[in-house]
Amino acid sequence: MASSSNSSHQEAVMRKQNNGPPYKFLVPLIYAPVLPLIRIGLRKNPVVRDRLFTAVLAGAFAHGFYLVSDLYDIESK
Repeated sequence: MASSSNSSHQEAVMRKQNNGPPYKFLVPLIYAPVLPLIRIGLRKNPVVRDRLFTAVLAGAFAHGFYLVSDLYDIESK
């Protein structure tokens, strides 16, 4: 009887986890258009432009590394 209750609880948890869009995969849709906008918008201030562009690009690579690493795989289980 306890195993039946436990399995139904696990099924409910699995259904609850699958609701909603996977936001961590949608993040590139946000920072991809930001990179050219940084270059265009800060054309007059090259020091800030280059530093901000580098920081956003480093964040994008860190996010990609996080998604393909084992760290993400462990958290999703």
